[in-house]
Amino acid sequence: MSEINQYIDQVESKWKDSFLTLKKVIDQHIPSGFEMEMQNGIPSYVVPLTTYPDGYHCKRDTPLPFISIAAQKNHIAVYHMGMYADQELLTWFEKEYPNHMATKLNMGKSCIRFTNPSKIPFQLIGELVSKLTVEDWIRIYEGRTD
Repeated sequence: MSEINQYIDQVESKWKDSFLTLKKVIDQHIPSGFEMEMQNGIPSYVVPLTTYPDGYHCKRDTPLPFISIAAQKNHIAVYHMGMYADQELLTWFEKEYPNHMATKLNMGKSCIRFTNPSKIPFQLIGELVSKLTVEDWIRIYEGRTD
């Protein structure tokens, strides 16, 4: 059994259906070229080393992280590195969120937290995930403006 399946098997029942739906939505909307693997103990969508051999800045042998998802004790988390690095994407998400949710946005620098498993804006997350290609993410990560 893969590490990702092992992770999913250990997700608390309260979160499992929503976590599986979230993963399915991301799988359906993420642009081609990203791959899923375990990174830092959670399922993550990364730019593989075959595409970006420079890897992640602090661990050159580690694929460049993009999106990770986690089922924590008190919430489901979506870690989106693109929103951390791209102010325009973050601003879009913050403006769009109230059109999908009545609750206040619960977010850190790159982490969106959902504390109610029945109130996750899957359509919005799908749209967010689709906004950056592998090439876009590498360009933003490298700080290029071309």
